[in-house]
Order: sequence, then structure tokens, then C-alpha cells
Amino acid sequence: MMRVLITALSVSAVLGGTWASRTLKRVAAAGDDQAILEADHDLTKFVATGDKAAVAKLVDADFTWIDSDGSTQTRTDVLKSLPRPALGDETGADVQQRAYGQLTAVMADRGKVHVLRIWVHRPAGWRALVYHEVQLSDQPPAAAGSGRKDCENPCKSLPFRPKTDAERAIITSWQSLETGVTSHDAAAWASHVADEFVMVSSSNSHPFTKADRMATLNLQKQTGVGSAPSPLVSAQMFDFGDAVVMTCLHQPHAGKPVRVSRVWIKRDGQWIMSISYQTTIQAAPAKTS
Repeated sequence: MMRVLITALSVSAVLGGTWASRTLKRVAAAGDDQAILEADHDLTKFVATGDKAAVAKLVDADFTWIDSDGSTQTRTDVLKSLPRPALGDETGADVQQRAYGQLTAVMADRGKVHVLRIWVHRPAGWRALVYHEVQLSDQPPAAAGSGRKDCENPCKSLPFRPKTDAERAIITSWQSLETGVTSHDAAAWASHVADEFVMVSSSNSHPFTKADRMATLNLQKQTGVGSAPSPLVSAQMFDFGDAVVMTCLHQPHAGKPVRVSRVWIKRDGQWIMSISYQTTIQAAPAKTS
């Protein structure tokens, strides 16, 4: 279960105002959360000031950085040349923190720029696994969907073989979720999604809540337009007890490929999706339908 959340606490107050003034909307109240908050604060500071040695101590061996153009860099790439963060030192940014046991997601945003940082607990302590930037679109999302009514991948088959019971359960949940999307069944989709679900996509003009996504599915049901989801190209999963990070590459039926970072959580015995950040790869060629 997600831990109790405290409201209206600023990072500058928690950390003595030593760096950027970031407004923290929600902070999970538990022992490790202060350490994660400080580590996240330090990571943004060290990246902004170019301190590679300090960054190296905070990022996981499997760390990836997805920038707002969809370019992906590994830990090695990042430490060779630190990327320029889309939010800079995050002065004035709003920050939310969600704790799921051995995984904590920190979400920062200012204007159209949103950043997801996923922290995971390793034997040596908390490390950043994913840094994912999204630049929201200036145009509202099209409610028409993909135009496709049949869904083979990801609904029925995938170019990914789960290795653990958790991964198999997540794939089953995800395929049921995407089948609900294809059939415009908002209730079926919702049963595989956390109440606090958020989707941030570079193809949308604003973040989508669970209610927003259900409303879109209901509208698509009324119009009857096909809405089969984008096929999966590749995926990785990282297991942290009752939370799993799923990083994916998708190729829409038409358009450029998309990098997606998802957080899955086990709640009441069921694996459900909590977070989805999606960034189009701008440098990639567009597929024509």
C-alpha cells in the first residue's frame, strides 16, 4: 500500500534552503523517505553543477536517462558527459514523491516540462534507476485513437519473455489493460490501474489521471473509432518486491517510436499500473500506416 502522504512541505525547508526552492506537494512519511528526498535533491544539484563524481555515487548500474527529445543514455554515457536537465536546478518546480516500499518515484514539473526520477533500494542504499523527461505538447490530444481495431501486440503476444512470477503477472495484467483500451472498456482498463495513476506523454497537452483516461475511452466508444495501442518493440523489467519498473520502446502504428517508463505495484494481491511517462523519439524516422 502507498504510505501516508504529507502535504505542503517544501524541499528548501526540509533541506535548510541550501539549493533550489522546489515546492513539494506530497512527501511520504516514513524512515527512508528523508534520505531519498535528500538524495534526489543532491542528484539535481550535482547534475546542474556538473559534478560527475558525485552523480556517480547516486545513480544505479542500470541507470538510464531519457531526455525530452526521447534520446536515451546509459550510466556510462551520462558520466562521460552530463546531460543538461530540462528543468535545470528545478527552481520553482513542483515536486511529488510516491513511496512504494523498495521503490520511490519523484515527479517534478514546471510549465510544460515534467521529469520522473525512479529511486530503488539496493544493498548499498538508494540509487536513481530512471531519469525520464517529457515535454508536453502544445496541442490537446486527439480523442480519435490509433484508428486500429485489432490488437495482436501487445494484447495477445509480445516480443518479451517474462522471467519471474511477478513479471508474468504484470504481463497478464498489462495485456488485459490494453485489451480494455482496444475494446473501449473503461471499467476493464481501470481494474488494472491504481487510483493515483498518472500518465504524462509528449503527445498530450496535460497529464492524464485515471478519470481522464476513462473519459477518453468512453468517448472513443461513442465514436467507434479504433484505438488499439502501440505495439511493443522491446522491454526491460526491474523487480523490487511489491514494485516493478518497466522500461519500454513502442512503435505506434503511424508516427515516431516512443520511450515509456512505467511503475507497477502489487496492491491487494494484484499488479496494477501506477505511473506511465512517455516520450516520442524526435530523431527517429516516422512510420507510415
